[in-house]
Amino acid sequence: MHLIIVSGQSGSGKSIALETLEDSGYYCIDNLPIGLFESFIRQAVTENQPTFQKVAISIDARNRSDSLEQFPKTLALAKHLGIFCQILFLKSEFGTLLKRFSETRRKHPLTDSTHPLTEAIKMESTLLEPIVSRAHLIIDTTHINVHQLRELIRERIGAKREQKMSLYCLSFGYKNGIPYDADFTFDARCLPNPHWDPALRPKTGRDAEVKAYLDAIPEVQEFLVDVCQFVERWSPRFAAENRSYLTVAIGCTGGQHRSVYLIEALYARLNTGAYDLLVRHRDLD
Repeated sequence: MHLIIVSGQSGSGKSIALETLEDSGYYCIDNLPIGLFESFIRQAVTENQPTFQKVAISIDARNRSDSLEQFPKTLALAKHLGIFCQILFLKSEFGTLLKRFSETRRKHPLTDSTHPLTEAIKMESTLLEPIVSRAHLIIDTTHINVHQLRELIRERIGAKREQKMSLYCLSFGYKNGIPYDADFTFDARCLPNPHWDPALRPKTGRDAEVKAYLDAIPEVQEFLVDVCQFVERWSPRFAAENRSYLTVAIGCTGGQHRSVYLIEALYARLNTGAYDLLVRHRDLD
């Protein structure tokens, strides 16, 4: 049995994640009370039906706080029963969540007469700490839309092959914010910037002219080699600790030239079959 526990902040995309997993063949349950978790998984393991080979369960702050505190015991039980269990956690920046609830006019599950939206969002983060601290994969949905989230989940979970680490290579621009779900973040702003060449300014790190420009700069190549060697050296250590997913992010000022070039080059160097490689250029996409 392969079990995915889906959790996260309200407004971060949990429903979209669960729908995507259902479309990928998972038997999905939304907002299962933690008190019923043990009964369900024991029944699923005992019956051993094809329906329960792949299961996704959403657990969020609608559970009582004392129930959420029992989550570590719940997770230990799943492992004791021999269930392959992964935790997917979705999050977004505070301002983004405020904007989403304002635009959709949806009610946050923790708001009431004494707790306005701003306090409810902060309370929820505290309540979900027992889950996020044990998450195998965290996705920050601040800068991605619904369609991109669906595709990302399909790529990172639905298409993942056994015994290979899923390595997500991400470029970004610091002026648009840091991706908080990255495991390793490298700053390429110290490298020469093609932006200052008028002929290269409108192009991106995918274009041949920009590639030729950066190919010829020794420190750019040194930076690339160092990042590649770091990933190759340390990713097996994470795999040995049962980590299935790693996100490596490289940022430059605007996320258009240097970071895009470096992520494309990193992908080319690591594309040896040792990883399930995924590439995204956040500020181009």
